[in-house]
Amino acid sequence: MSSTTGPIPVPFYEVATLRQVEYLRAIDEHGSIRAAARALKVNYTTINQALQHCRSKAEQAKTRAVFQGHSPEHGLTAPGLPAEFPADGISLYIDKDRKPGGYWLKGKRDREKYETMVRETIRALTADLRGLAPLTPAPRARDEDLLSVYPLGDPHFGMYAWAKETGDNFDLDIARELTLGAVDRLVSVGPPSGTAILLPLGDVFHMDDQTNRTPQSQHQLDADGRYGKVIQVGIQTFKHAAQRLLQKHSRVVIRFLKGNHDPNAVWALRFSIAEFFANEPRVTVELSPAAHWFYRFDKVLIGATHGDETKHRDLLGVMAVDRSQDWGETKHRYFYTGHVHNQVVTELPGLLCESFRTLAARDAYSTGAGYRAGRDMRLIVHHREDGEIERYRCDASRIIKPENSDA
Repeated sequence: MSSTTGPIPVPFYEVATLRQVEYLRAIDEHGSIRAAARALKVNYTTINQALQHCRSKAEQAKTRAVFQGHSPEHGLTAPGLPAEFPADGISLYIDKDRKPGGYWLKGKRDREKYETMVRETIRALTADLRGLAPLTPAPRARDEDLLSVYPLGDPHFGMYAWAKETGDNFDLDIARELTLGAVDRLVSVGPPSGTAILLPLGDVFHMDDQTNRTPQSQHQLDADGRYGKVIQVGIQTFKHAAQRLLQKHSRVVIRFLKGNHDPNAVWALRFSIAEFFANEPRVTVELSPAAHWFYRFDKVLIGATHGDETKHRDLLGVMAVDRSQDWGETKHRYFYTGHVHNQVVTELPGLLCESFRTLAARDAYSTGAGYRAGRDMRLIVHHREDGEIERYRCDASRIIKPENSDA
């Protein structure tokens, strides 16, 4: 803009500071930037920069006004963007005449809206599965004073590992074979408890969607198979696992915890299994979205969470606050977690925390990082008065022999 200028547009005043308003009025009164600078005894550059700043802010406000009224959170709309991606800002292009020449909308996914959309979509897709499970006769011999817990550390269905690189092969078929083999073996050797809990501790699926990246960090994952096939095999596997437990126990409680790899994908598993067993009164599938889950068995209180968000040292406070009455009425308290892929036991005042191994092989990243934990699945038996009284272990090598293939 030259030193001589016409009347200052009203929008310039609307975005100006008190000091800038004084400069703008002086320009209007004296007819030019130089005259205003002399009148106010201010450097020409100072007033010119203030004028340019007001022009830029007014142009941005004009562009932003086009999008107002559709997104209370941001004050912007997002034409062309999905509803779960509200506009997060605008990049404005100024042409050579310093006029708006175009703009770019920047969208940011609303995590809560996106997860709600995913859950509702999956619920609708699985509605036709309702009540398809055949009713299984309850076992005759059972001990109602016992609770059997089948924790599964991070199954990682859909992960791929090459033995030449990682020490052991792993793919979708191996994941299914390991899980079903371990469940069958542990069910066969454990006691006929009245109640059983099937408890995958998160990361049932290695990936959350077809991009094959971790949802938060966007790390590239070694994946096996199409995403839809991974979900399908996971559902089939745990449907069989639940039916196997029904043959041994009077009641089966199922809780699939969300992991950092599959916070949305796990809903497909939850809804599918819940609908499949909807008409089976001996099966309860827990569908709460909460990260921490609790189960009371007389004098025994069990908590479970994936472990990526809450560490062992903090779980005592979580249980004591979230289940304060149960805490005071129980004698034996346990918190089970996954995530770390190795066995870690932390004894806190009044609470025993334990992280479990996984049946899955190491992927390339874990191998390179030096992880070398064993691979197994456990069955833990609790007495309603005495707490944990025994446990059983199935090593992965009892199902599939270790491989060191060059293939």
